[in-house]
Amino acid sequence: MGMESQEGGRPDSLIDYGDAIDYWTAVPATVDGVLGGYGEGTVVPTMDVLGSNHFLRKLKSRMVVEPGFRKIGADIGAGIGRVTKDMLSKHCDVVDLLEPVTPFVEQMRSELQELKDQGKIGEIYAIGMQDWEPQEGKYWLIWCQWCVGHLPDDELVKFFERCKRALQPNGTIIVKENNTPTNNDDFDPQDSSVTRSDAKFKELFESADLKLIATDRQKGLPKELYPVRMYALKPKTT
Repeated sequence: MGMESQEGGRPDSLIDYGDAIDYWTAVPATVDGVLGGYGEGTVVPTMDVLGSNHFLRKLKSRMVVEPGFRKIGADIGAGIGRVTKDMLSKHCDVVDLLEPVTPFVEQMRSELQELKDQGKIGEIYAIGMQDWEPQEGKYWLIWCQWCVGHLPDDELVKFFERCKRALQPNGTIIVKENNTPTNNDDFDPQDSSVTRSDAKFKELFESADLKLIATDRQKGLPKELYPVRMYALKPKTT
């Protein structure tokens, strides 16, 4: 579905953080809940992890850790911790998580207890992306999956700029998101988010002075879902 605001403005002008939090707070804190009904009974969680692992393996030579640094990751819009538990914790030494929805954060703490006991979980930030002020130079990998649709374009560019400053030398930002099949962005009033086109994402990366070093389409997802694409990004000036 595509929607324009009454004034003929951009779809992202309709985003309301409060509406989004209300929607997700009412959703069950389960894999099925966070994936909108595409949980354990479907191929989505498994295919998603396979696709992400494959993408990271292909990038290995471009993500070499600088001497003296550890592989510290950030899981943005982490939900109940599924991506950290099933994927990021296997690539990173430690993962910080960012999630503004209180029931998800509570569930995440129990889902990730075992990893926490192993020293694999760092900070849990119970705030939204727009409020995150990450520590400079901390992260080897900042992973943003199925969450950046909750930020309007200009806020998303600012978020990317903060992420850029938060990267270690040779750090990487990865964005994994749905794309519209056309060049138009779609606003979803149900969860107050925007699905962006591939072209729009590339414009926003450019605005944030990020260089797109690799991109891949996620394979094996149900046909009725929007296409999902992964983007690997590095700061342009290093």
